[in-house]
Amino acid sequence: MTRTTRSLTIATFLAAALGAAALATPAAAGGQVALTFNAQTPQQAQAMKMGLGLYAFANGLKSGGTIIQNGFGNMAGLAQTGAGNFGLVHQEGNGHTGTLTQTGNGNAHGLFQFGENSDGHVTQTGNGQAGATVVLGW
Repeated sequence: MTRTTRSLTIATFLAAALGAAALATPAAAGGQVALTFNAQTPQQAQAMKMGLGLYAFANGLKSGGTIIQNGFGNMAGLAQTGAGNFGLVHQEGNGHTGTLTQTGNGNAHGLFQFGENSDGHVTQTGNGQAGATVVLGW
């Protein structure tokens, strides 16, 4: 057996063993997963702003900034400087901590947290930025 083949065999065996160990390990309590989408083009930013605007309209929210919390032990903050910004922090569940800071003009971002004990913080700077963050905690 050549050295390269032997190294490949050992690496494959180790990867399989580590993978099996990971599958056998119970899931850890108290984790989270987050997904953020930031618009990369003016067209994407416009679409994101329209989507957040429709969400705000459907929920009877006003322009500027809004915090919605359903659950117990949640903490949220929203700070904005500039003109024409829209920020939203929406938390469903218990024990969430979330902040959204916007600096600049014409920005929009939604921070949505669901489940238990998630921790989400977004800082948006510049002009005309748009995005959304979803955090799922357990």
